[in-house]
Order: sequence, then structure tokens, then C-alpha cells
Amino acid sequence: MMPNLIDKIGDWNPQLLRELKGRLKFFNVAIAVATSLLLQLVVFLYQFREFPDDKYSLTGTYCRLRKLYEQEPNGVYQQSNQSKIADLNDFLSNNYCPTNEINWQLWWRDHCEYIFLTFSVIFVFTLLVAGTYLLINDLAKEETRGTLNFIRLSPQSETSILTGKLLGVPSLIYLIILVAVPLHLWAGCSAKIAFSYILSSYAILAASCIFFYSAALLFGLVSRWFSGFQPWLGSGAVFLFLFTTMVLASSSSNTLNDSTVWFRLFSGWDTTNYLFPNLFHLSNGSPLKKWQFFYLPLGTSFVSVIGFHLLNLGLCSYGILQALKRCLRNPKTSIISKKQSYFIGAFYQLMIWGFTLQNGKNNYTWDEQVGENFVLLALYNLVLILSLIAVLSPHRQDVQDWARYRHQGVSSRKSVWQDLIWSEKSPALVAIAINLIIVTIPYLVWLSLTSVVDANDGRTWMVNEIDRFKVLLTIALSISLMMIYATIAQLILLLKTPKRSFWAIGTLGAAVFLPPMILEFIGISSWKHSTVWMFTTFPWVAVESAGVTTVFMALLADLSVLALLNFQLTRQVKLAGESATKALLAGR
Repeated sequence: MMPNLIDKIGDWNPQLLRELKGRLKFFNVAIAVATSLLLQLVVFLYQFREFPDDKYSLTGTYCRLRKLYEQEPNGVYQQSNQSKIADLNDFLSNNYCPTNEINWQLWWRDHCEYIFLTFSVIFVFTLLVAGTYLLINDLAKEETRGTLNFIRLSPQSETSILTGKLLGVPSLIYLIILVAVPLHLWAGCSAKIAFSYILSSYAILAASCIFFYSAALLFGLVSRWFSGFQPWLGSGAVFLFLFTTMVLASSSSNTLNDSTVWFRLFSGWDTTNYLFPNLFHLSNGSPLKKWQFFYLPLGTSFVSVIGFHLLNLGLCSYGILQALKRCLRNPKTSIISKKQSYFIGAFYQLMIWGFTLQNGKNNYTWDEQVGENFVLLALYNLVLILSLIAVLSPHRQDVQDWARYRHQGVSSRKSVWQDLIWSEKSPALVAIAINLIIVTIPYLVWLSLTSVVDANDGRTWMVNEIDRFKVLLTIALSISLMMIYATIAQLILLLKTPKRSFWAIGTLGAAVFLPPMILEFIGISSWKHSTVWMFTTFPWVAVESAGVTTVFMALLADLSVLALLNFQLTRQVKLAGESATKALLAGR
């Protein structure tokens, strides 16, 4: 029977068969099963450290006489005479709850719940952290041995190869968890937890595994320069993310009414706390009950919470898998295409703005909520645009091929603008501009619909139409700055020097972060020297104290620099596209 099963696995997915044969050996399986059983025994026995015995306190949680004893009007416990404190302590230390008065049913239910919740946390960290490490480490070994190129040349489809990796590489981790599942299910059912909630937690955990494992494979493919440090870096980042979001979810001041909610959803702690309220023992219950998305009350329904969580993880995993398919066959190609970048930008805006617009603290109106989250929204979009610049900007050889041979291919029937929008080898300036437009649209809607309030109200600084115009100019200023960064990156990638990517990343990093850091270090504040801050990456921190003329002049200066840089870029692209004979005759 076993050989037939192995043959069926091999017929369905040869890559999966290859991974399982290398890992599911007798010794490895025995170690995994023993580890799981030992872990279950330790957790089970640990929960018995407070097992009620014949010396269980009369004031203990599970003693049925506790309330009667504490409320007895003539009892020793109620004596307030300070001279009898010693006698009171002696009485309490020598009086224990009778064994037949211990509520064993409640004790078993609570401790089964503790076992269930403990394993729920262990499952998350074990699957996501250990599985991420194994996947990245496996890719690093395949790269070192040269077998990764063999996999790329195999006739299997990309989906088959990736499925084999996702299911086969962490197979021993799956085995450890599967051996512990029966105890986990038994503890949950004994704790009177709804079976549908348990199945929902499993579905969320499975979706989280697909997302994090896909991201781990993508990280392993695009970060070859980290060499042997890749697995530790990737799994460490996952552990830090899970631990940080767990601390946030367990905080008593935990709220989910700002744009950070989307990023916290990937860890699943808030949803797990929604399903099992005793996980973090929050006094106000799970904040997901008040959770909204564009003012839609998603938290009022169990189905909507789980459904939205799975939909979010599913869409993000699908996007990562599409990037994996591109990088698997051709490691030198960009992670995403220009067309995909437009969808990613739109989805990104939908999510961060959806969680911004909800009935949050202080009963703020929707435009005031945007004002409260303005800095966060700007930072998120800055990270998005810089990431797209790094991903979409083609290197010298790609631009040279596009400029030299575009008239010979199918693209010759298209205009240059169509190539700049869709072609992957064309310069990325137009694509970055389109993504900036996508990012800007929500801000323009907010500006057009926001209300101008009385200056004495004190709830927003936008008190007149001039302030609204300043914000509009600042948005245009931010767009021009991003376009300048994109042009600089593209110019560096067109150079003939080695390691152009590192030079581009270093230059952009210095241009983005060094000026504001230097200004803060030497004490040039944004509210006193707004003109200087208008030329940094964060002009919106100085918009309140800046005049309209200052913002407008800064915008003109940025547009002038952008025009000069694009003139130089156009010249470099034309030179790169010249034939070798023409360049030789021209003395170049």
C-alpha cells in the first residue's frame, strides 16, 4: 500500500516526492514524533502544577465554600479588629477546602482551555518561524549545490514546483503539529469551545502558513547576497513580527481603529483572541468586536471576521505566488510587472484607507480621522513607492535591448507611451508616475470633501481654503520628490559600473533619510525653518508653518530639477540604444 501511495504522490507532484524522500526517513520521523509527544507531556503536566489537593485553600477559585466563607457576617474572615490579625492568618493557613467541595468540573474545563490556548500559541510560532527557516535554508542549499538551476530547467510547472516545496520542505514540522492535534482538539472540546471556532482557527493558521511560506520562498530567491545568513534573517524577522503583534494584541490599551490594523491582521493574534477571548484576558474583550472597514461593522459577525481575514491572506498569498512564478524560471527578472504594480498600489490604498475610516476614538468625523492618520498614511505610501522604484527600475542591459530593438518586435505597432506604461524593459518613470497617481487619488478625495472648521475648534489646523491649497501643493511636492528619486535610481542603473543595485539603494537611502536626520541633529526644526524642510522627503511636517509662496517655490525648484534629470535620462537611453557601429563611427 505504501509503495502505491508513493507512486501516486510522484505522479501528482514529482517535486513533492523528491522533498519527502529526502526528509521522511525513519530516524527523522521518530525524532519528530518523540519531540511532539514530549512537548504534549510537558504542557499537560505543567497545567497540573496547581492541581487541588487536600490542602487546597478555602478561598481558592474552585472551592464552592469560598463565597459563603467570605460573606459570612460572623466569620473570622470578616473580623476587622487589628489585634486579631495574627489569629486570622493562623486560621486561614490551617483551613482548607474539603475535597468534596471542590468544583472539579470547572477546574477541568479551565485547565483544558489553558492546554488548548497554550498549544494554539505553540502551533503559530512553530509552524511560521521553524517552517520559514527550513524553506529559506532549503533554497540556500539548493543554490549552493547548483540543483536549483536543475529544478528551473525541469518540465514541471511553476505551480507544481512551488507546491512541492511548500508541502515537502516543512513536512517534519507538519508531522510534529499533526501528532499534537488530537490532544489540542480534545482540550478544546473539553473546554466547551465551539468546534466551528476551532476549525476556523485551523483555517486561519493554514492560510497564514501559505502566506509566510510563500514570502519565505520569495525572500530566498531575491536575497542571494545574504548567503548563509538568509535563514536566520528571514525566520528572525517572522519571530520578531509575531512577538511584537502578540504584545500589541495582549495590551490592555489595544485598539483597532487606525491604519496599522491591516499589518496586524497577518499575524492572526487579534482574530485568535476574537475566537478565544481568554487568550489574553482582556477586560474589555476582543477589540475586533468594534472593528470596521470603511465604516462597515465587520466585527459584529463571526463569519465576516473570519471571512475577511482569510480573504486578505488569500489575496496577498496569490500576489506573492505570482511573483514567485516570475522569479523561479528567471531569477534576473523583476519581481512584479508594471501591470501588477498598478493592482498592488490600488489594493494597498484600499486596505490602509479602509482601516483608517472607521468610528474610532473621540467620535472624530471621517476627515478628522484622516488627519489623525495622515503621518502613518504618508509613511506607508513612502515605503510603497520606494519599494516599487527598487522593483520596477530595469537595469542597463534591459533598457538597451528595449531602446535598440523595440522597432523590430510586436511593440513597434505601439506608441512609446504604451511601452513605457506596460513594457518591463522600458524605464520605469511612467509606471512610477501612474502609481503615484493611484496613491494620490484618496488624498484628493479627502481634500475635496473635508470640511473647513473654525480655528477655535482646535480639532484640526485646516481652518480655511488657503490651508487646503497648501496641502494640495505639498502633495504635488511629494510627488515631484518621488519622481526625482525614481529618475536618480534609473540613471544609476544605466551606468556601466558593477553593483549598480547597491549604489542605487545606497543613494536613495541617503537622499531619503540623511537630510531630515541631519536637520534634526543640528537643531533645525520644521516649524521654524519650514523652507529647508520643504526640500526633504517629509515636506508635510512643515506645511502647517509654511506659507503658500514657500511651498509653491519649493515645488517649482523640484520640477526644474526633475526636468533636468529626465533630460539627462532621455539622452542616456538614446545613447544606450545606439548600435555598436553607430557608436563607433560617432567616436563613442
